[in-house]
Amino acid sequence: MQEIHFRLSLTAAEFLAFYAGAAREVVAKAFDGRVVRFPASALRPHVSHDGVHGVFALRYDARNKFTELVRIAG
Repeated sequence: MQEIHFRLSLTAAEFLAFYAGAAREVVAKAFDGRVVRFPASALRPHVSHDGVHGVFALRYDARNKFTELVRIAG
């Protein structure tokens, strides 16, 4: 399993746009400069009343398919 690390900061209102279906994918820039895309639904376990904030590890398989999103720092 491979992973890419990035920081994400979305307000509750910004996340609501994803939750409501306005966008199906989240796009973020990784610390190493790569651009990552993953399903917006992967953020649901990480939402607080302030939105989604932290450093995350996006994990993917050998075929570059998303497997999970893990918060590694607040």
